[in-house]
Amino acid sequence: MIEVSREEITIDVETIKAVKGTRDLLPPETERWNLVESVTREVFRTYNFQEIRTPIFEKTELFARGVGADTDIVAKEMYTWEDQSRGGDNVAAGRQSLTLRPENTAGVVRAYIEHRLWERGLNKFYYIGPQFRRERPQKGRYRQFFQIGAEVIGPPPSGSESPARDAELLELLASLLDRLGIQQWRLELNSIGCPADRARYDQVLRQALQPVAANLCADCQRRAQTNPLRVFDCKVPADQAIIETLPRISQFLDEPCRKHFDEVREILASVGVPYTLNDRLVRGLDYYTRTAFEFTHGALGAQNAILGGGRYDGLSEALGGPQAPGIGFAIGEDRLVMSLGQSAATDGAKLDVYIAPLGTGMNKEAARLARELRRHNLVVEVGEESFRLKKSLETASKQGARYALIAGENELSTGVFALKKLASGEQRSVSRDRLLAEIQG
Repeated sequence: MIEVSREEITIDVETIKAVKGTRDLLPPETERWNLVESVTREVFRTYNFQEIRTPIFEKTELFARGVGADTDIVAKEMYTWEDQSRGGDNVAAGRQSLTLRPENTAGVVRAYIEHRLWERGLNKFYYIGPQFRRERPQKGRYRQFFQIGAEVIGPPPSGSESPARDAELLELLASLLDRLGIQQWRLELNSIGCPADRARYDQVLRQALQPVAANLCADCQRRAQTNPLRVFDCKVPADQAIIETLPRISQFLDEPCRKHFDEVREILASVGVPYTLNDRLVRGLDYYTRTAFEFTHGALGAQNAILGGGRYDGLSEALGGPQAPGIGFAIGEDRLVMSLGQSAATDGAKLDVYIAPLGTGMNKEAARLARELRRHNLVVEVGEESFRLKKSLETASKQGARYALIAGENELSTGVFALKKLASGEQRSVSRDRLLAEIQG
């Protein structure tokens, strides 16, 4: 027999804290998350979206090809490792490069291609789940964070290439924020054109950046060489005056892209969704085309974006799939919950009754009572027969129960129970056949 001293099992709380950039979601905050997710699922249902769940990690190549090798996400922020297990795709070497997903669109499009979902008539998907990026933690931004997202994907002429899909998605988001009680949101809208538009714009932008790049931050100096459009992502205050002088992509849209964007705006106006044009708005991933958008909220401070998204008409082909235009968005759920405000109501389960079994053998009787009450959707907690009544009542109060139901030998023999309303201290004798009505009332 191995003996373990008390010193050996002492817990050092400094060594078991959550990893920096992650956090525990604890009650009652989790009820706010449940509220957001339940409302979100209901809104998606009314727009005919169906849930998809993809693996939490994918081949690194998927993100390099889909998100873009020169993006900050792929270059600096992904959690990537070499898989040593046998039986992988590279059987000879027995290893492959895998990455925790930093975003979910590439995985959804991969699943769309792999399972040929267009053949099943499926083209509107949503997801809810964690993503991972190795970035500096700050308010509302974590290394493990949660996203709610949706994608509309489909080959022509499925309609997913239509500006009507862009407008519908934006109207869905406006409805969702309204349903959640998030007021004073702001929709910022832009078009970043097609690849041909961006090729022309890229050349002009590189030329404009050459004489001023040295005065920008280190990240923007790098972006000026590798991917100039990303300069508009910069949040460094000292760089903004220079960035404001740069040419805008709106000056380089071809006629089909301009017409597409005009129709998106016309439909938004017809359904009463307000928006603001922002010709500095770009998306941080290479796969975006045409419509780009963000919803912001003033309560979040300088980093005020709640969600963002856009169109990605060439992503399926970039991943080896068929032509399948698409548009989607991702909501930072952490930041969305922050936007609700502390007074947001939740649908969280409130403890209706705490059953206090008193005396030997009363645990099984309390369990029977609890089962009966739970069948009527009451929230029930059961104590322990070894507890004294005082401890049971203290526990019931601490857990926020509305009632304490005392179940001892006398109660079981007479069929009459003591039901105590904890808020007022009022106690009544209630027959078993009246318990449900009393508690529900």
